[in-house]
Amino acid sequence: MSVIVDRTDRQPAQILRDGTAGLAGGKFKPGHRWKVLGTGVAANASFSATFSGIPATAVVLRQGYHLSNAELGVALGLLGLGVALSELPWGLLTDRWGDRRVLLIGLGATATWLLAMAMLVVPTKAGVPDVTLLSASLLLAGLLGGSVNGSSGRAIMGWFRENERGFAMSIRQTAVPLGGGLGALVLPSLALAFGFAAVFGLLAGASALSALFAWRWLHEPPTAPGEHVASSAAAGPAPLRNIEVWRIATAIGLLCFPQVAVLTFASVFLHDFAGLGTAASSASLAAVQVGAMVMRVWSGRFTDRRGNRRQFLRSCSALSAFAFMVLWLLVLANPAVPSGQSLLIAVLPLMLIVAGISVSAWHGVAYTELATLAGTGHVGTALSLANTFVFVGFFLVPVAIPGLLHLWSWSAVWLAASVCALIARPVFLRPAFAAKPPDFEATTLSRLRRPDRSR
Repeated sequence: MSVIVDRTDRQPAQILRDGTAGLAGGKFKPGHRWKVLGTGVAANASFSATFSGIPATAVVLRQGYHLSNAELGVALGLLGLGVALSELPWGLLTDRWGDRRVLLIGLGATATWLLAMAMLVVPTKAGVPDVTLLSASLLLAGLLGGSVNGSSGRAIMGWFRENERGFAMSIRQTAVPLGGGLGALVLPSLALAFGFAAVFGLLAGASALSALFAWRWLHEPPTAPGEHVASSAAAGPAPLRNIEVWRIATAIGLLCFPQVAVLTFASVFLHDFAGLGTAASSASLAAVQVGAMVMRVWSGRFTDRRGNRRQFLRSCSALSAFAFMVLWLLVLANPAVPSGQSLLIAVLPLMLIVAGISVSAWHGVAYTELATLAGTGHVGTALSLANTFVFVGFFLVPVAIPGLLHLWSWSAVWLAASVCALIARPVFLRPAFAAKPPDFEATTLSRLRRPDRSR
């Protein structure tokens, strides 16, 4: 069982300046924490390219596998359901076994399964796999890939100071738009040119490469001789019995619903409603992901300096609700885009990009707030609980959107997205700092800037 530093009796001068726990025996160099962070980014980006990149191929997927909108929604939704079902078990294993073991198992299994899909679950001249086989394959990919999202966060929280964790976790969370943006930019064209064997094969290679990085660099922060340690099972109150953890996790899930709508059906919206081609749709989705990356890094540094994570999360909720409301009004006022109305064709993807960035900018801040609230020994469980809610959205939203389109139109989709963002705002309102477990402020990393009073 891996261990997390719970307290220390050393003087601050004995702790390395880079903010990591004592690197006993010189096993790790002072900059090793950045390799840990880089490994976390690579692991999350590789799976993000799968769960965000495959939906970006929705138009090609619908054509290549001969799917209706409803069948497309079910297939994409089951990818999210697989992650949702496996997140919490993987998170519990992460707190028990550590990030390294979970990532090696999960990434290796994901790479193997995606390679099998590249060989067996792709349209060929001999035939097209039916929707049941495709859906079951994506479900299993999600079950295996769920290992990635809750992992590495625990190691990052252990390797970085309290006043750096928002920044570090935000960099880690840029992996989601990074992988998704690369997937949106590359996979649709790759599917058109070479088929889905190339798509699944490339994703398998990315997972395998990330597993290699984890094997080489991802390690727990070591403890110095004589240092007090506590098992992860004993560090802080259990997050599954903490109402504040549930509240933040629920708000994260609610705010992800409109984000999932953009990730899964924006390409279909831009193709079917605005009449944009594959290249323009891919560029729009890539712009969403690049903007989200920039905003996540900035927001992590900004909230670390200001100490205003909750306020920032509320602002993102309100801004997202407003952006989707404007998109709703644009679609409502123009049920069909006339072929000559170039201004509206330009405004629609621009507004979609603004809405997508707004609803994707807050992840690093929210996950840092949640991890701080849960305590050092329960980071994997807490992050996985939030990711469970997130990927419930990845299941429900793609299944619900075709129904909304059938009963109403695209205006109903964006109105529902606005309402979800608006509901998430008050859930972030109630302060949770009074419930923050004391062990988090008593960790080795938190003591870097305070005199030692433990003697």
